[in-house]
Amino acid sequence: MKRVLALCAAAALLLAACGEADEDPLADLNDEDPTTEDEAAVDDIDPEDPETIPGDAVEIFSWWTGAGEEAGLLALIDMFQREYGYEVVNSAVAGGAGTDAQAVLTSRMQAGQPPSTFQIHAGRALLDQWVAADAMEPLNFLYDEEGWWDTFPDELLEMTTDEDGNIYSVPVNVHRSNVLFTNLEAFETAGVEPPTTFEEFMEVAPALEAEGITPLALGDNETWTLLHTWETVLLGTVGPEMYNDLFSGEADWTSPEVVESFEMMEQMFAYINDDHAARNWQDAAQLVAEGEAAMNIMGDWAQGYFSTDLNLEPGVDFGWEPTPNTGGSFITVVDTFGLPEGAPNREGTIDWLRVLGSVEGQDTFNPLKGSIPARLDGDLSQYNEYGQSTYEDFQTDTLVPSLAHNSAAPPNFTDAAMAAVVQWMAQRDAEAAAQQLEQAAADYLR
Repeated sequence: MKRVLALCAAAALLLAACGEADEDPLADLNDEDPTTEDEAAVDDIDPEDPETIPGDAVEIFSWWTGAGEEAGLLALIDMFQREYGYEVVNSAVAGGAGTDAQAVLTSRMQAGQPPSTFQIHAGRALLDQWVAADAMEPLNFLYDEEGWWDTFPDELLEMTTDEDGNIYSVPVNVHRSNVLFTNLEAFETAGVEPPTTFEEFMEVAPALEAEGITPLALGDNETWTLLHTWETVLLGTVGPEMYNDLFSGEADWTSPEVVESFEMMEQMFAYINDDHAARNWQDAAQLVAEGEAAMNIMGDWAQGYFSTDLNLEPGVDFGWEPTPNTGGSFITVVDTFGLPEGAPNREGTIDWLRVLGSVEGQDTFNPLKGSIPARLDGDLSQYNEYGQSTYEDFQTDTLVPSLAHNSAAPPNFTDAAMAAVVQWMAQRDAEAAAQQLEQAAADYLR
């Protein structure tokens, strides 16, 4: 009997990371009455207590509980079960940007009780936390068996490979972090075009405000959205080369360009919604969807929310641009899964990774999630106008890693940067924020 045992640490699985789903996404995956004994089994599972998880199951640990991401994950699980027949425990832990999930994961990994596999962003999050701790098995054998070495872009392989040439995870998607989502009708009402530069932003914002439309929607109830927004502004003031140099310890965080990023964000934040501190990312995106706000800076999981959850049509109901001054640059957020040392059901986990890396798996998951395939041979006919446009940019733009999503820097620096941005939000002191970052760089990057 095929079963999906769903669980969450912070909330029920039906709670999205930042809002509630409208209907039970498990309905299509179970042909049994929801009041059967399986429901009792679900209630008995606790992701913080591995003893409650069946040892022969494949436990998939992630924070995909909201917007289109949950639909995509469940579609992958359904494909995996149909092909291989394993019992699955879906340990999806709610919480924006995976903050709560990562805390639970760290506790379990430190206790020597890893899940079968877990979601982790490519880059420093994977390499500095788990590979450096010898907590992951290399997957060179799987890449050899599946012929994946030429399937994924070299930049993505580098983000999951150590200095010895061992690769440790399978990329399932690519998100773009630096996206300015727009309500096209709002811009038409104000008689202006969506901005592509900081100067244009400052020109259109007053025109939108004059029409009673909030120019920029922000939801920083979960403060990762502040760091997310700032990294896009930083890229716009420093450019991709200096952006990378900052994180490699080769550039000065007190430089005028870094200070300018905070000054520019302060100017932009003169046009945000008054209730920003009470909203999360999905609430902010909804303001744009409903036309109450004209713009929102977010990763393209917001596109998954617009298209999958709200049934909005890209290019008709909403538009998009690279965030101001970042045209030609692409901040990547790459979700991957690997094989922890001592993982339960090792063979089942390897089969799960085969599904994740396959064309069929990626083209099933990503159109729902709002992301693009990590593979170079995805079937773009499966993707909407947004996905096809972003995939084209991915092929030609300069790729840089995300700080807010744990790819650009080790966790200690990311935490320090979050503290600096949160303090800046309260005090609006650009020089002080840059000094905090320079100290963090001295402590953790050099």
